[in-house]
Amino acid sequence: MADSFGSVAGWLRGNRLGLFAVALAVGVGAGFGAVAFRYLIYGFTWLATGSTEFGQQGHVESAHLPWLGLGFFVLIPVLGGVLYGPLIHRFAREARGHGVPEVMIAVAENGGRIRPQVSLVKALASALCIGTGGSVGREGPIVQIGSALASSLGQRVRMPENRLRILVACGAAGGISATFNAPITGVFFGVELILRELSIEAVFTVMLSSMVADVVSQAFLGSAPFFTRLPPGIALHHTSNYLLVALLAVLAALIGVGFKNVLYAIEDVCDRAWRNRPEWARPAVGGVLLGLLLLVLPQLYGVGYGVMYQAFDGHYALGFLIVLAAGKMIATSLSIGIGGSGGVFAPSLFIGATSGMAFGAIVDHLLGPAAGQPALYAIVGMGAVFASAARGPLTSLASVVEMTGDFSLTLPVMLGVAISTVISRALSYGTIYTTKLLRRGTDIDGPNPRHTFSGLTVADAMHRFPTTLDITARVSGNGNRADGAGRPRDWAAALGPVTRTREPQALFANDSLAQALRQLVLYGRDGLPVLSTDGQELQGWITNQNVLRAVAAQIAAAEPGIVAGHRAAEWADPEADADNHDPHSQLSGYQIAEIALRTDSSAIGRTVGELDWPPGYIPVSILHGRTLTDVDPDTRLRPGDRLNVLVPTDGGPVAKIGPGRDDSHPH
Repeated sequence: MADSFGSVAGWLRGNRLGLFAVALAVGVGAGFGAVAFRYLIYGFTWLATGSTEFGQQGHVESAHLPWLGLGFFVLIPVLGGVLYGPLIHRFAREARGHGVPEVMIAVAENGGRIRPQVSLVKALASALCIGTGGSVGREGPIVQIGSALASSLGQRVRMPENRLRILVACGAAGGISATFNAPITGVFFGVELILRELSIEAVFTVMLSSMVADVVSQAFLGSAPFFTRLPPGIALHHTSNYLLVALLAVLAALIGVGFKNVLYAIEDVCDRAWRNRPEWARPAVGGVLLGLLLLVLPQLYGVGYGVMYQAFDGHYALGFLIVLAAGKMIATSLSIGIGGSGGVFAPSLFIGATSGMAFGAIVDHLLGPAAGQPALYAIVGMGAVFASAARGPLTSLASVVEMTGDFSLTLPVMLGVAISTVISRALSYGTIYTTKLLRRGTDIDGPNPRHTFSGLTVADAMHRFPTTLDITARVSGNGNRADGAGRPRDWAAALGPVTRTREPQALFANDSLAQALRQLVLYGRDGLPVLSTDGQELQGWITNQNVLRAVAAQIAAAEPGIVAGHRAAEWADPEADADNHDPHSQLSGYQIAEIALRTDSSAIGRTVGELDWPPGYIPVSILHGRTLTDVDPDTRLRPGDRLNVLVPTDGGPVAKIGPGRDDSHPH
């Protein structure tokens, strides 16, 4: 069974079709995950309120808790915090907050690795938070859920980092696509905001997952556009109205940047107020403040799509629209600041829709019917505010057009998104997503050291053995193959004492050099063995020097350009890398033996190639003085050299070292 899985995993890992096959599985999983997550939110909302959507009716009591009266608005966020606070703190602390920044950092800095339990914890915590009044969106959670699923599948088959990052983007794209019935938006979100780089392989793979996820969700949620109850006949009737769209875009840019600043300002206040207190209790205590805000403005309860429909239909006065936009900024920021779990995409749409509707009401009052329907400006406002906050113009454009299902609005939305993005970039370095990372000391918008390794794999840097070793053929510890070939001999005694042994970790030939460096730091003082992509053959050995030589051959001068990022960071988390997850692969059946060559050794003065090595024994590196070098057949041995040899572990002389044995991993 294990051999069969290893063969399948080897094919998936080493074949481009294997990447596409895993991407299909990710799309299916993300589609079902998005559907399940939506119904989970509906279920918790119904349990708390008696309705699957709540807040648009205003001050209405809970159908399930009528005896609480309006006190329900204060109590229910506290109850939600009591449930999801300990859940996040105990099982997956990265499930707190937006979700998207955690996926970004996993792709940019951690090779696409996300802990598997994040999917379940994020789904439960976010559904509880939204269902009990948290004024956050569901796009951040579903992005993290889909990405964690994709990362888990990729890690299970040991995908190399460059493809694992693509799979994480596939999970994010599939989640967005299935949640909003917006496959193009999913592709842009995955490539523009998560992967942050373009290649034919990446785009095609992300498109595959996004399409499959949407097909799955349509089977349960239907194929209609996400916003189905918009006023009819929304259009820009006069070319001169593009000037009004441009003016709205300027205001939306300021609102988007303001939303980002308010979010992190309130988060800072919450952090300072709760310093040195148990984090698991923070959502429950902070829920009192959120509840009081909901008591004043019940329209801020949950995601808020029902309230947006009310705004589109013109049910709110101009002043109340402005109050709703400002209130949503505060409510979302407070929900996240107290330790809640949820996204900022839907709140950005809410803020853009209400502020855009207010702008439309003003120009309609000033210019009359010539200005067009106020709902037109609400739709442009949605895209422009999110573009300013997240600085993802392609995602913003696609999301508004796909979610409304009205492609005639493409040009005004495109203009609004473009202007808003440019102004936002001029006003602020970080986005609503990346500022969280800047505060941890990570600037993913700046020059990325990983780009130095672009296109380089372990195979490009490793020292290749003259002949590969089939590790599926059993080799006994005394140097004999299972078929009886070879002859026993105390090979170690002929060289010198074995001073140290350790269990080797392995790399695959198609792993990235960035991954190789991390593994070398953790496990490879003297280097690491390199397996073929299918894991069947031992092909070579890699050391830090090998990596540096490969990078030196490719590196190009680059201007650092990170001063602006440092200024935007304000402060850095001293434990920014504490949650990095970097699993390792054991090379079972072998040890690395370090042999100290004595002056009386019969090997002194001879070359490595002249020695009679038992089958399956491979000299991999040698320490001359303080210099670690590769071993070639012409390498001449000198007194004091320390020779590292990869040897089988099945009962040979190395396994009987005694007091000199050291199985610890060097750091």
